[in-house]
Amino acid sequence: MENNIEPLAKEIEKLYEAPVSSAQAKKIFSRFLALLNSGEIRAAEQINGTWQVHQWVKKGILLGFRLGVIKEIHSASPFPFFDKETFPLKNISRRDGVRIVPGGTSIRSGSFIAPGVVIMPPAYINVGAYIGKNTLVDSHVLVGSCAQIGERVHLSAGVQIGGVLEPAGALPVIVEDDVLIGGNCGVYEGTIIRKRAVIGSGVIFTASTPMYDCVNDTIIKKDSRGVLVVPENAVVVAGTRKINTAFGSRYGLGMYTPLIIKYRDAKTDARTALEELLR
Repeated sequence: MENNIEPLAKEIEKLYEAPVSSAQAKKIFSRFLALLNSGEIRAAEQINGTWQVHQWVKKGILLGFRLGVIKEIHSASPFPFFDKETFPLKNISRRDGVRIVPGGTSIRSGSFIAPGVVIMPPAYINVGAYIGKNTLVDSHVLVGSCAQIGERVHLSAGVQIGGVLEPAGALPVIVEDDVLIGGNCGVYEGTIIRKRAVIGSGVIFTASTPMYDCVNDTIIKKDSRGVLVVPENAVVVAGTRKINTAFGSRYGLGMYTPLIIKYRDAKTDARTALEELLR
């Protein structure tokens, strides 16, 4: 953590333990929100190869909800919105280099959107989210609170990236660079998807659902932190496994599970290349 951030972190921790809605508290929170918006602070980041949570950042977001009161949020829409005053819509200008296609997208203040990001309507990006350069957020995509999305990621239509705001120490959902997530997928409970993985349409990741690696004949389960990690370059599809009870066998029942069917190769790269003409 940068030295100039440490005093702010201490102030946020102090206010979190004994929140007092005052002009000074809101001033501190405004400074905190500005750093979230600029990407200078993040809810989680990779340090020496390991993703680590910055609990004080998540506490700062929770503090914002405590300090705020519900007010009308003004926007270009003729329909009124009512939300905590501490989390208005994010102010994005042409200088930011972000392309937001018209049609109902909302981005909450306290999220970071890097240059080159394309957002198709409608989409929703929640507070604490971080989206890296040249990522595509397609229609009907939700990027939940504190989710960390890498560079050149493709979030296809209908993808749901779960928010993990509480508890403060819980790792949010992480999607690393160059990942492609197919339509109508769900990534929840602090799942980590490593670089260059390809996720087929309809795959759901949760910490309680094991993943079967059909290439290496292994079962991948949540680790000691309760996090499911999808390996680098994995190609994952939705599958099933048998229910080996008498009842399950009698009726041919099965349970959903994600399956790794291969690891990314040149042929996969050709199929998953982002269409530059759309940018």
